[in-house]
Amino acid sequence: MLKVEDVHQDNGTEWYEQAEGGKDCYLLALETYGKCIYWVDGERNILERGDVLIIPAHTPYYGKSVPTLTHTKTVVDFTVSTEDAEALPLLRHGRPYKRRLGRYESVHERIRVLREQWNDQPSYYELMAQSILTELLIDISREFDRGLIQTEKQRHVEHMKRYIERNYREKITKEVLAEVIDRTPNYAASLFKEVTGRTISECVHRQRMKRAVYMLEESRLNAAEIAEFLGYKDASYFYRMFKKITGGSPSALLKERRT
Repeated sequence: MLKVEDVHQDNGTEWYEQAEGGKDCYLLALETYGKCIYWVDGERNILERGDVLIIPAHTPYYGKSVPTLTHTKTVVDFTVSTEDAEALPLLRHGRPYKRRLGRYESVHERIRVLREQWNDQPSYYELMAQSILTELLIDISREFDRGLIQTEKQRHVEHMKRYIERNYREKITKEVLAEVIDRTPNYAASLFKEVTGRTISECVHRQRMKRAVYMLEESRLNAAEIAEFLGYKDASYFYRMFKKITGGSPSALLKERRT
């Protein structure tokens, strides 16, 4: 059985942590911004955005921020039964594990919800935290089983993701992204799904909703104006996508803005 012991966020330019004899639990760290350094059992690991690090229990380590560089990461401390550890090769091999995640967005979203559950402590939050952690470890374990994603594939997907981040207001199709990486449309679509775990369309909508949340909180535009700005001709469709992705409604954020 998995059990979450603690979930917290580290950030800043002066972070430092040391566990000379290791902890009695596993540590999972997901770097979400900037970079930091972990020395684990004498080995140096540089974590950058998209990197995950898992440190087994009782493994000595210390971590520190990179001077003058701000970083943000979420850390989950957890224990695991021998039976569950045997079921996941990632945990069974008993060694520190670090890699750049192919499905970073999916893992990042899950760990964000996990942190919210742990901090807010709604009903059954411990059970929910255990469930989310299990999903996280399964996702990471699948990448562990597959081995490293080919560098060329990862590079192509990064190019497509950057294009989406810059042009999310426009209509982005597999044909458009195929031109970005100079490949066929079907290859671009299947590669994007293979590496990120999401379709091109899902990624575009999520990028738009990130901007929508900011605009609903900080701008003076109403929901219909924001929908049009983001490329949605149908405001009701924007409302549905917002609810599906964020779990809330634009109206709720607008009410908070006015207070």
